[in-house]
Amino acid sequence: MRVKYFADTDTALVEFTDNKVAETKEISENIYADLDGQGNLVSMTIEHARTNARLKEFSYQEVAGRT
Repeated sequence: MRVKYFADTDTALVEFTDNKVAETKEISENIYADLDGQGNLVSMTIEHARTNARLKEFSYQEVAGRT
């Protein structure tokens, strides 16, 4: 997974796979989901990211699975 932030447009792009995008769906006025040909999530675009995604608080945590 990759997260890219474009400061000039205040847009965040979260890429989950490198699959080819077949369709983009508008989730809300500022959030778009890109799907591949099988309907799987490829990436998500968040406009006005500082407000909508709280980018100043970005962190990553991997949680171990249950046994």
